[in-house]
Amino acid sequence: MKYNIKYFRYFYVLLINFLKSMRKSYFFLVSKMKFTYLTLLFSSVLYSQSPGNVIRSSQNFWQNVQFGGGFGLNINSQFTEVNLAPGAIYRFNPKAAAGIGLQGSFVSSRGDFSSAIYGVGLISLFNPIEEFQISIELEQLRINRTLVMIGGPDKSDNFWNTGLFLGGGYGSDNVVVGVRYNLLFKETDFIYSSAMMPFVRVYF
Repeated sequence: MKYNIKYFRYFYVLLINFLKSMRKSYFFLVSKMKFTYLTLLFSSVLYSQSPGNVIRSSQNFWQNVQFGGGFGLNINSQFTEVNLAPGAIYRFNPKAAAGIGLQGSFVSSRGDFSSAIYGVGLISLFNPIEEFQISIELEQLRINRTLVMIGGPDKSDNFWNTGLFLGGGYGSDNVVVGVRYNLLFKETDFIYSSAMMPFVRVYF
């Protein structure tokens, strides 16, 4: 139990510092997300203390850490979207984990815009049953966007954007295949081509 409490505090401090770096215009929205994310993370820690789910305290921290990440791909005749997210998670028990990772994406919509996206993200994973996984991801991303302007030069701009993704997937062992949905998606932002993206998530 002492390992779980110690690293829950670590993730809490990391999350607070992460959110402070966001733009002031996101303050109200981010405060709600921060509360929601911390509530879910704290719930996973409490759940990890229930009988039958506790990992023996004799195991050291690194034995509970898994490395890997996710890969997303969404392609059709009008747009291409590729996402790569390497990271690491700390597994509280077989049903709950949380971690941090890097994010990198390239999005191109023919005749409309293209975006190069990079940043950091936090993730919580829950397995209510062995084969099914629920994920919650909070990302702070830097966007380098180019808009295609008809009859004039293309317009480029750079800015920060926040993403909050809810996902679900099916898998076995260390591989999960599923779909995640960006709850903060706005088509007028011209960042992502769609709020929904298929993914493959692997941790070892």
